[in-house]
Amino acid sequence: MFKALVMEQGEDGLAAANLTELDETALPEGDVTVAVEYSTVNYKDGLCLSAKGGGLVRNYPHVPGIDFAGTVEASDDARYKPGDKVVLTGWRVGEAHWGGYAQKARVKADWLVPLPGGLDARQAMAVGTAGFTAMLSVMALEDHGLSPDKGEVLVTGAAGGVGSVATAILANLGYQVAAVTGRPDQADYLTSLGASRIVAREELNETTKRPLEAETWAGCVDAVGGPMLARVLGQMKYGGSVAAVGLAGGANLPATVIPFLLRGVNLLGIDSVMQPYDNRLRAWTRIASDLPMDKLEAMVNPATLSDLPGLGADILKGQVKGRVVVDVNG
Repeated sequence: MFKALVMEQGEDGLAAANLTELDETALPEGDVTVAVEYSTVNYKDGLCLSAKGGGLVRNYPHVPGIDFAGTVEASDDARYKPGDKVVLTGWRVGEAHWGGYAQKARVKADWLVPLPGGLDARQAMAVGTAGFTAMLSVMALEDHGLSPDKGEVLVTGAAGGVGSVATAILANLGYQVAAVTGRPDQADYLTSLGASRIVAREELNETTKRPLEAETWAGCVDAVGGPMLARVLGQMKYGGSVAAVGLAGGANLPATVIPFLLRGVNLLGIDSVMQPYDNRLRAWTRIASDLPMDKLEAMVNPATLSDLPGLGADILKGQVKGRVVVDVNG
């Protein structure tokens, strides 16, 4: 028997979370059984924990949790053996497939990545999908020519999970980071992560009719989307790139093609769910080397399985700072 947070649908069609015990026979099919040690809370988790599943959960009962890290307990795949440390993000685990809000998980071997040296399971979940996405963004910007000598890099939604890790990684790599936040009380937190200056959200939220403004940013990690992304595109330096990772400010993009045509700006879409194995391994290896562990620890808010319903609601309201690390055995 093992503990799990199970979403169960009532007669009214709405789902509610229940902390319960399950038998291992309840686990879905898969090649590898993992003794989960830690999970985390992302925006998608908030959706999956909601009464309607956020449009992501199709079948109940369901165990959410799109990330987890732990130790292989049993494996039918030669790549993994009992005792191996592994991490999982993406592949619609926690949405279409049972996830990490439990003491055990069973998944396909292809979905796992060996935990790189220098990271333990708790640190891996302090990173989680948010931090993994942040690293993918930095890698994409570098692959398109970004380097510290090119100028300031903007990070929008900087106090959130993706933004926090992106700020810490970029600062550690020697970039000057301008961190955008709508929460003035987070200025000290962002400065502690390495931000060289704080930009008030209001400065970029105002729409402008001008397709181009002064060339300001060498690169950008954007977790907001919507009108803010449109505004940022018009402020990019010639040949600069924006890594688009989120839509906290809306899915519509009220922009023109002018920044792309006259300044050679690149808009890079970052997907973390279906990333191929080699790029996952590359990203996790870079995380282990380029993310300062003291900065990572400063982002951590500890939690247990019983805290998850409340945290799911909080993250949907934008009220979660940094990274939540869930001790599933706590």
